[in-house]
Amino acid sequence: MKAQWENIALNGPSASPLSVRIYQGASVTKSSPLVLYLRGGAFLGSELDDRERPVARALADTGAFVVEADYSRQSRNAFPHVLDCAFNALNCLNSRRKKSGYGKSLLLVVGEEAGGNVAAGVALKARDLIPGELDGQILLSPMIDPLMTTASFREADRIGMRQRWSDGWSRYLSLAGNFSHPYAALCQCTRLAGVAPALVLTADNDPLRDEAIAYATRLKKAGVPVTRHSFPASSGWTGIYGDESGDWLKPLCRQFEDFVADLKH
Repeated sequence: MKAQWENIALNGPSASPLSVRIYQGASVTKSSPLVLYLRGGAFLGSELDDRERPVARALADTGAFVVEADYSRQSRNAFPHVLDCAFNALNCLNSRRKKSGYGKSLLLVVGEEAGGNVAAGVALKARDLIPGELDGQILLSPMIDPLMTTASFREADRIGMRQRWSDGWSRYLSLAGNFSHPYAALCQCTRLAGVAPALVLTADNDPLRDEAIAYATRLKKAGVPVTRHSFPASSGWTGIYGDESGDWLKPLCRQFEDFVADLKH
């Protein structure tokens, strides 16, 4: 059965309902990881559609309980509304974990590209507001640097993403006043200690590779447990920006399962 969008009530009397989609495989249990999934889209997409996201479906097939939150429509893809929306979804999932018998489940946030930026920001906000509740963050080619000046970013034209990412950053930071808020432009964040352990994935031919690796390195220097992996150029990883599956999907699931196993030890 296909996962369908539904509205859930968030904490707080004035909070607007949030649209979510649940991906649940046959092997989910009361101890399965609970995953808040934040899709890509370069901070430009705003319409819900019926296409299931390959990453979310694949993680659900490993046994995780995956909740995809629609952070775009309500927030209009602008910071800080995007981050508030995603963090409220995490808080709601955390509350339900405690009330519904999933207390032993790991709570994870997973995001790809623009969603990877939001996931990293959510992890920082969780450290500051609900310390110890988020067990891990998984960042798939996260958008980290709004200046877009890394060496690997020169490859953005090759896959037709340079203008899209530029437009997306402009949309995301349109209300922020500058490019330096640590929750939004994560390359500017100087206080990373204490954030949840991270799995950072990219590929050898990924235009966002250098900024993802730089962020992983800074997390590690701050004492955060970090696992980093770069898929080969032949894996088709950059198809992730078009919601396409590829040879990287099964290895990604193995990386996810290994990461979860390490967190449990």
